[in-house]
Amino acid sequence: MLMLVLAITGVRTIRRTPSPSSPLLLKMSNLTLSPNATSPGSLSGRPPWYQYDVCAVAPYGFIFYFGVKVFNLAVGFPTNMLVIWKVATSKSEGSTSDIFIFNLAILDAFFCLMTPIDFVNRLILDNEQIWHFQLFYYGVKDTAPLFLTCICLDRYVAVVHPILFTGIRDNRIRTAVTALVWGLILAYALTKSLLGVRSTTEIFSGFILFAFALMVFCNLSIVWVLRKSVAGKETMNPVKKRAFKMVLIVMGIIVCNYLPPVATMPFVAYYTFVAFRCHISISVFSIMDLSCSIEPLLYLSKMEKLACCACFQSPQKKPAEVTV
Repeated sequence: MLMLVLAITGVRTIRRTPSPSSPLLLKMSNLTLSPNATSPGSLSGRPPWYQYDVCAVAPYGFIFYFGVKVFNLAVGFPTNMLVIWKVATSKSEGSTSDIFIFNLAILDAFFCLMTPIDFVNRLILDNEQIWHFQLFYYGVKDTAPLFLTCICLDRYVAVVHPILFTGIRDNRIRTAVTALVWGLILAYALTKSLLGVRSTTEIFSGFILFAFALMVFCNLSIVWVLRKSVAGKETMNPVKKRAFKMVLIVMGIIVCNYLPPVATMPFVAYYTFVAFRCHISISVFSIMDLSCSIEPLLYLSKMEKLACCACFQSPQKKPAEVTV
């Protein structure tokens, strides 16, 4: 279990090169290097995108990592800012989950904006103080699923327990939950930044597994209730139809962005060092980081579809609906 915990956050290290006496370096010294690879701990002749010299034989994971970083900066940041603007300027009541979507967009936009700092420090400066700051915003990103979990729970209560949901529609409750979540996020990120990666590895491992299981349970329950409610009927209630589409979107995000680390990390003991460090860990964390762009794009596509449908609907025939 300890090996799994240490491995799952192995990419987010403070230094790119292990110290000469570290167990990691001793393990690296047992590997067979290619003729073009430099010895572990040496920076001479190292292409800029390799985190470890042994990864010279397998650079594609790091190329994918930096490609995701560029994509997040170019696409994720502006789309998250657009989501923030749309939610903040919306004149309608909107969904009760909008407050969680708004804060998730702020968190993702902040992470995308940090890409230039990540690039400069990894490729040029290698400054220890900046590495601590990088650990802070990686800690913020590690806990981003908290807001996604809040969205799932809000949808779960609205669909599965509608009577209870009617009594807790007050946004002050969601504001208090949001403040609590931000407190947990900042506490985790500061701990990771000040005390190092290992201080939060067990927390992150348990958190990501718990959040994934909870989100899957909520969304499967919602799908079951919605499908059961239309059994034998030709059409679905418009409110439930929107909720069903929201659930499918969230399920897609969960499966695409959070299933890979959950599915691969339990088998870390069976991977070689090169396979894990140069292929698997860097790739699964890149897929998690890609959620910064996928989440706002899916939200905006949903908003645009609703706007297009409203344009073709006459005011006289517009049904009176309660948004959940």
